[in-house]
Amino acid sequence: MSSDLLQMALRLPHVHYIEEDSYVFAQSVPWNLGRIISAQYQSNEYKPPNTGDLVEVYLLDTGVQSNHREIEGRLFVTDFENIPAEDGTHFHQQASKCDSHGTHVAGVISGRDAGVAKGSSVRSLRVLNCQGKGTVSGTLIGLEFVKKTLAAQPYSPLILLLPLAGGYSHILNTACRLMVQMGVVIIAAAGNYKEDACLYSPASEPEVITVGATNAQDQPASMGTLGTNFGHCVDLFAPGDDIIGASSDCSTCFTSQSGTSQAAAHVAGIAAMILNNNPALSVSELRQRLIHFSTKNLINEAWFPEDQRLITPNRVAGIPAKLVADEQLYCRSVWSSSSSSTRTAIAIAHCNSNEEMFSCSSISKNGKRQGEHIEDHGGRKECVAHNTFGGQGVYAIARCCIWPKAGCQINTSTQTAEDTAVRSVSCTRDSHVLTGCSSYSLDQDFSENIRPVLKTESSSDQCIGQADAAVHASCCDAPSLECKVQEYSPVDYTTKVMVTCEDGWTLTGCNTYSHSPSTFGVYSTDNTCIVMSGPHGKGVVAAGICCRRRRLDNEDESSNYK
Repeated sequence: MSSDLLQMALRLPHVHYIEEDSYVFAQSVPWNLGRIISAQYQSNEYKPPNTGDLVEVYLLDTGVQSNHREIEGRLFVTDFENIPAEDGTHFHQQASKCDSHGTHVAGVISGRDAGVAKGSSVRSLRVLNCQGKGTVSGTLIGLEFVKKTLAAQPYSPLILLLPLAGGYSHILNTACRLMVQMGVVIIAAAGNYKEDACLYSPASEPEVITVGATNAQDQPASMGTLGTNFGHCVDLFAPGDDIIGASSDCSTCFTSQSGTSQAAAHVAGIAAMILNNNPALSVSELRQRLIHFSTKNLINEAWFPEDQRLITPNRVAGIPAKLVADEQLYCRSVWSSSSSSTRTAIAIAHCNSNEEMFSCSSISKNGKRQGEHIEDHGGRKECVAHNTFGGQGVYAIARCCIWPKAGCQINTSTQTAEDTAVRSVSCTRDSHVLTGCSSYSLDQDFSENIRPVLKTESSSDQCIGQADAAVHASCCDAPSLECKVQEYSPVDYTTKVMVTCEDGWTLTGCNTYSHSPSTFGVYSTDNTCIVMSGPHGKGVVAAGICCRRRRLDNEDESSNYK
């Protein structure tokens, strides 16, 4: 309504006042907020364990409409702006369009009605123009702005959200890694290109927490002909399709948007709650908790390309019903990229800073490989998998864990007598526990056959393998852990043989042994050890090493984490 028409209407005798139109809403919890709350605690209200009120989120995005009722009072717009010119000579810079993406993302983080962490504060930096386009250089300058701001006014806990993606950039990944080393949590969108997230930045940086998007059916989100990115560079997924949030069209407007930006904003909100309860967590400790609290095996993996199904994490972010600062063993599996198919090709997987490599395993595409082992380069461990003649490529899978001062060393078997059928290697120190076994052979006919055996009155923890292969034991200085081996062997042939650690126990290592040489390899998914069995693989045994904090006599079996 024009101002002239407004004044004319106000002079009408039967008009007492005029109010701006706004929206009304059905009073149910939006699907995305309902999805991230534990099922047993769901109700008609969204009641997270806290509001994230101690946490500050730096948002590098478009402009943000700071007077929107969802985020008013929670948002501070910095004076930083570094954006390219808009494309096209006829482009009109409408304020509502220029602020659309940033306003919506900020609302998902901390909006009064539709936000995840409703108490967290947001600081906005503009690095995307009205068309949602930015530059690597502008983003780098934005990161430098944050760095200088923190140097002048240190603040913790702090999250830096990057709801953007571009082609792979070594310099952008390096800048993000340096920020993480300063203690800044960086959460990034995986990208909306329906491709491997490892091709994009900052999603491909291992120290960044990278988030893909799912829809209301817990399936990968599609956006027209495209959709969420996937692959081993993604840490977890979160709601990112048809998300209701603040609209920049007016100060009370709402709208629906979709994408991995919205998914990353959900994880930023969840991270804010976790940090609100435990501000001293490192980025690696936070990532492990996000993975631990996520809901597993909801996604139909058939949506992903066949070569990405095994290595894409099947977990959707969730909020624990309560957060208690408890000492618990957390582990995750980190996959390498596939090696080439050349005879001497290798694949390498690394753990992140503050994580300890508890074990290493490998898997091949056609069963031909020479095993795996852990190499220690001045404290920086690598899980190395070896391809062989006729192999189509291998993956290395590192089991990366968080436990205080659990420095691990790798013990290797010595040469055995020619008439000996097996090799073994032990953990010799009383304070060491066996967390994983691996085996590697230069013989191109290598077949994995290695068994973890825990200590008895007459022997130490040990790994027992074949005599024609080197056997390696991961021995970790963690006397406060207790471990056990769980095994399973099906009666009939199956392509996957699995064993899962019991509740309260965490999988640290995964191995297999059998009378048949036909296995493609082993890997760990969350708390399950999986053996890929080839044809004629009957009699395969999956052996998982399961550990937990050693309990005191007066403790019960229940966990503070639900």
